Amino acid sequence: MPQFSVNPNRFDPYKQFKWRVKWDGKYVAGISQVSELIRRTEVVHHREGGDPSISRKSPGKTTYEPIVLVRGLTHDSEFEKWAKQVWNYGAGLGSEVSLKDFRKDIILELYNEAGQKVMAWLIFRCWPSEYIALGKLDATNVSVAFESLTLQNEGWERDESVTEPSEPSSSP
Repeated sequence: MPQFSVNPNRFDPYKQFKWRVKWDGKYVAGISQVSELIRRTEVVHHREGGDPSISRKSPGKTTYEPIVLVRGLTHDSEFEKWAKQVWNYGAGLGSEVSLKDFRKDIILELYNEAGQKVMAWLIFRCWPSEYIALGKLDATNVSVAFESLTLQNEGWERDESVTEPSEPSSSP
């Protein structure tokens, strides 16, 4: 059975270098890394008194790991603005946290080499638990200065409305 139904001649899996992140209806500029989407389900061990000396296993509580977004440092303040909604130092008593809108649903979109959207994930009720305004500085390293945002979330699912596109041919 082919791995791709619309493009049966494609054998290569999608690459990991073309993707975009969207929140509040707009794409967020400059993100260069997104950590893995990880879902874990605890294993509950149990047995009845008359069972042999083995335990049965069943699923327990499911958790979703935090997602880390990293981008080169620029004058775009979207990361900092969102982090300030969770805790705004010096905002005054009672207004340090924006309880109304500090959570956001975000979308992670994956693209093929031709720039066609091939998959997307909806990530629910995210909020920043860690904001790194300026990563480690090192005078011997010539890499880009970065900022990062660690997002707690309450789950994600693949957006099934995004389907495999028909890939363009490069031949005339």
